[in-house]
Amino acid sequence: MSFVNSTAEAAHSVKREDWGMKMTSALHRLTRALLLLCCIQASRGQQAFRIQPDNVTLVEGGKGVLQCHVEGVTGAVQWVKDGLLLGPNRSMPGFPRYSMAGDEGKGEFNLQIERVTLEDDSPYECQVGQSESSIGIISHTVWVTVLIPPGKPVIEEHSGDSEVEWVADVEYTVSCSVTDTKPASELKFTKSSNELSGVEVNVLPGSQEKLQNTRAVVRVTPQSWDNGNRMVCLAMNEAVSQPVETGFTMRVLFPPQPPRIEGYDRPEVKAGETLSLECKSIGGNPLATLQWSKNDEVISTSWDTVSLTNTARSPLSLHIQPEDNMARLTCEAVNQVTPVPLQHTITLRVVFLPSEVKILGSSSIAEKKQLSLSCFTAASNPPVQIRWWLGFRELTTTEVTITEASNGGRVTMSNLTHTVSREENGLQLTCEAFNEAIRFTKSESVLLRVLYPPQKVWIESPPEGKQFKAGTEVKLTCFSSGGNPAGSLTWYKDNKSVRYVPSAIVSGMMASRQLIITTQPDDNLATYRCNATNEAKAPPLTATTKLHVQFPPMNVKISASAKQVKRGQSLTLTCTTGSSNPVANISWFKNGERLRGFDLGKKKAEHGGESTMGRVYIKAVSSDNGKRVTCQAYSAVLTQGVNTFYRLDVLYPPEFSPDQQRVVQAVEHDAARLPLRVSANPDNISYTWTYHGENLIKEGALRHHLKDGGELEIWNLTRTDAGDYKILCKNTEGENETLIKLDVQYSPSIKSLQDPTEVDLGDTAEIVCTADANPVTPGMFQWGWLGEEERELTADQQVAEGATGKLVITETKRSDAGLYECTVDNGITPPAKQAVRLVVRFKPELQKGVHLSKVATSGDGSKTATLSCKAEGIPKVEYSWAKNGVGLDLNHPRYSEDTVHEGALHTSTLTIINASAALDYAIFTCTARNKLGLDVFHIQLVSTSRPDPPTGLQVASVTHNSVTLQWTAGFDGGLEQKFRVRYHWEEAASFMYVDVFPPQATTFTITGLNAETPYNFSVNALNLLGESDYADGNAVLTVTTREKPEKDDKIPSLPETAETSPTEGPVLPLYLIVVLAVVGGVLLILNSALVACLVKKWRTHHSDAGRGHPLTDFRRSSLTKPNEYGGGELLNKAARQTLLIDSCSELSSSVYESYEGDSASERGHYYYPASDFRPSLYPHQEAPECLSEGTSSFAGELAWFICKSCMWFTGHWDQRRDAHEYEQVRDASLYEEVGRPYPPPPSSGHYHSVLDRQGRALLDPRQGSDPTQGAYQRRGRGQSEYEDPMKVYDSVAEYTPSWRDYETPSEMRGELV
Repeated sequence: MSFVNSTAEAAHSVKREDWGMKMTSALHRLTRALLLLCCIQASRGQQAFRIQPDNVTLVEGGKGVLQCHVEGVTGAVQWVKDGLLLGPNRSMPGFPRYSMAGDEGKGEFNLQIERVTLEDDSPYECQVGQSESSIGIISHTVWVTVLIPPGKPVIEEHSGDSEVEWVADVEYTVSCSVTDTKPASELKFTKSSNELSGVEVNVLPGSQEKLQNTRAVVRVTPQSWDNGNRMVCLAMNEAVSQPVETGFTMRVLFPPQPPRIEGYDRPEVKAGETLSLECKSIGGNPLATLQWSKNDEVISTSWDTVSLTNTARSPLSLHIQPEDNMARLTCEAVNQVTPVPLQHTITLRVVFLPSEVKILGSSSIAEKKQLSLSCFTAASNPPVQIRWWLGFRELTTTEVTITEASNGGRVTMSNLTHTVSREENGLQLTCEAFNEAIRFTKSESVLLRVLYPPQKVWIESPPEGKQFKAGTEVKLTCFSSGGNPAGSLTWYKDNKSVRYVPSAIVSGMMASRQLIITTQPDDNLATYRCNATNEAKAPPLTATTKLHVQFPPMNVKISASAKQVKRGQSLTLTCTTGSSNPVANISWFKNGERLRGFDLGKKKAEHGGESTMGRVYIKAVSSDNGKRVTCQAYSAVLTQGVNTFYRLDVLYPPEFSPDQQRVVQAVEHDAARLPLRVSANPDNISYTWTYHGENLIKEGALRHHLKDGGELEIWNLTRTDAGDYKILCKNTEGENETLIKLDVQYSPSIKSLQDPTEVDLGDTAEIVCTADANPVTPGMFQWGWLGEEERELTADQQVAEGATGKLVITETKRSDAGLYECTVDNGITPPAKQAVRLVVRFKPELQKGVHLSKVATSGDGSKTATLSCKAEGIPKVEYSWAKNGVGLDLNHPRYSEDTVHEGALHTSTLTIINASAALDYAIFTCTARNKLGLDVFHIQLVSTSRPDPPTGLQVASVTHNSVTLQWTAGFDGGLEQKFRVRYHWEEAASFMYVDVFPPQATTFTITGLNAETPYNFSVNALNLLGESDYADGNAVLTVTTREKPEKDDKIPSLPETAETSPTEGPVLPLYLIVVLAVVGGVLLILNSALVACLVKKWRTHHSDAGRGHPLTDFRRSSLTKPNEYGGGELLNKAARQTLLIDSCSELSSSVYESYEGDSASERGHYYYPASDFRPSLYPHQEAPECLSEGTSSFAGELAWFICKSCMWFTGHWDQRRDAHEYEQVRDASLYEEVGRPYPPPPSSGHYHSVLDRQGRALLDPRQGSDPTQGAYQRRGRGQSEYEDPMKVYDSVAEYTPSWRDYETPSEMRGELV
């Protein structure tokens, strides 16, 4: 249609343009278009499906294609999913997993589904939209069925691939499930690879529509053979080709086989043998645990296992004992699933002999008595027989019995009766057990003892009636004879057996027993008895003796009339002694002091002694409390005594000890304890501490604490705690109080210190420092000086009076002013320190000097003049000014004054505006005053001029090669001045000049001098207007340098070229002289060529510049060369020759002075400035400079070598031993010269002359050039270098060199006022 429309538009356009002429052409074109359209329409038929989609089944996650091939497609093709259009775009935007596949040109519109999911399970249609030539078509509906494969099944009871422990023959339930599959999965179980039946399956809806869950349950009973095999659940549906499985390993527990005992195959075993047995149990999971028991008592629990045979075994080694007869040995096997232990039991049959034969009864019997004994054997199997023997005679009066015993044995017993006689004593009585069947015999024997009593007993003792002191050792011996056995001796004291008596000594039928007695009071008149008996049980035989003992009182006892007594009351004490023999006397003592006692008589007492009584009366005092009252009973016969004491209990109120501390010292901020020494009875004391009437010990008290013994402890002391503390002590008997003073010591502090302290000059200064300190100690005040210089203060200057310290300085000087420090230290840290300033008042002292007495200004009325006056003074200084003795009106507009006070320095500046020579060139008087006095200084205002000469030239130090000078500067003429040192020695052809650096320095060191040489020195000053006369009226200072120090032999020295004279130098070989001559000639030619090149280059350069004098420019271009002295001054021949040869420098080098040898003037020399002087930045000697900076060719290097060689072999160019050293200069501008020099004296008669390097005149004064420039040009050198210098008649006041870097001040132009 669009094509038809375009054709119509074209035809209409043609008709508008040319309806007549182009009608035919338009109709022709229209006909052709219609024919073409008809052909196109005829070629297009009805669109149709060549291949329609079919149902398809896909697996989740896979890929699927629905075919749709359209023939003659003209409309839009798109797919429909469950009624939803997916769009005609082949990439199907919005559906990333869908796309159209195939060749669109061939009509292939296949739907391709990637990564199939459940949502793809839907009906689909392929639609072709209608077009102009065909109606739309729709395929039949097809279904995409999506299959969801089962996941890994889940066994609900157990986790997958685990090991599950089951017990054999026990039924278990296993549940298996698989979720969200399509279609529903089929589940089945296998056990040990065998499929199980009886599975219950349930199918349930899944988590989404179309999905299903399947759950299966089976009941299974494991068997022992299932142990180690797998129980598996398998899931299967149409989506998988192989079932999906999960499972677990079955660990089936089952009991072992019953145990079996091996190694016991005989009917019986003998006691003493070792029986080796082994118990085995086969099978079981786990393998059996084995243990042995004997008669139900466990005897072994050790076992091991043999994996190869699946057997548990336990060996047992049993040492057979008689008690093992009929013992039951049992082996038990058990594991986790055996309901009861499995057992195997055997019964042991043991043959054993009796272990012992024993006789019962005593073999000792009194004569003519009937002996009854029994003999029995231990159990045996089989039983034995018994017979008796007395000596070698068999006794038949016996009775034998056999009884059952434990462990299946038999016991045989035989009872013997026999009447003994004394003759059978000592015979052997034997019981014999035997068994002929087993060839066994064993016997037991005893000795027959026939008993009869002793025959006699007696005692050996001291003589009757002998007296022994108590404590004496006495021996009593008892003897007996006869009897069987020998007699047993027993000692008795007053019918009581004596213990701890040594054993009796028996010898045959004799026995003795000794009794050693340490006599005691109770031994007095005591009866000692010895009895002799034996086993015959006859009545004992007896012997007796008595002792007589003297003894002191056995005890002493004190009784009191009252237990406690109050202070001041009386107390009665009674002393009673115990029994003594003889009677004792009583004495009374109190703390070693004997008391008067009263005797109450004596009476009979125990052990045959007597008792004594005595009494004493005591009046109680508090100091007696706790003291002892001693009663002593003493026997003069025995020289022994006994005592006891009674402790006095005296009741009294609190009393303070005489050594009670009354003053306590403590340090501030520490803790203090107030000690208390108090006693009382009863000692239950209450303590009350008060301070200024306030009770200190109360609830909530933070700093006051009551300690043991009533002491008071105070924490964190302050000085306010000092004072009297009252302590009140109270008990039931009364109360008492006292005062204790607390002295709180503290570190010092300074209460007052007058700062500043002022004193007039020359008076006595007294700085008072008052401190607060405790204690106040001697020497606690120390004074120190805080100034920069060290200063010691004497002890006489430091005075202390109690808590006040003073520093006394008599006849004070200005140097005494400054900071002092008062330090107070009483031994308690920290010490106190405070600084105080001492101000020394003095009248004004103005700074004066020649250089300050003049001030220069131009005086033309265009400049401002400034006069400065500085004075030191305390107190503040006030200034006044006068001119020519008349006070200045500072309110005048031309005058202003400003005073600045800086400590003790006071500066007054007088400014004169538009200073005029006519009005202001005068003497101004500066007056400085304070209340102590005044000072006056006169300052003259003058015109600018050349400086005044320095004064006070003197030597500061001298070495072997240097001299240090110092001087005082004069008036600078109103301009910046500098200083120049002139020196000369006898051998020198002319004076040497050195500019002082820094320029304004008044101390300077001249180095490079010869040792032990006299030198003449002088110094003058220079400024822009000229130079001054030499210092001190042109005086000359003569100084001789010191002797040169000897060199250290240990330090290797260089060749002494400077010390060797030319005549003493080494003789050069001939060949070396020839070589040096040739080289010298070549060097001369090269130098000439080089000089010509440099001159030509200079001329070319300055002719191109077109301005300035060529010589001036050349001179200025040379400023970069080091060590050139640009003064342009003239020299006499001798001086010129000496200096140029000594320096080995270029011809343009210069010095400061030129002699006019033909002049008869008083001053045979004059000076020119040296503004081009640029010393190098590093020190160097005035030694030969053998090669200039610009030389770089081979010839230059050769020349340098030749020059150095000459210096080495010939020593030096001249006879001088030491080369001069020039001090370094950092700032070259400081050495720039003034614009014009002063004209020379009229008699000088100099001519203006400028020479080139060959000595030719480069400038003719008649050519009209600036005649002053010649004085500033560099000096040339040529054939006329040894001629007299040219004379110069410059008018320096009229001309100023144009090449200078500065301009002459306006006030310097014209005539000086």
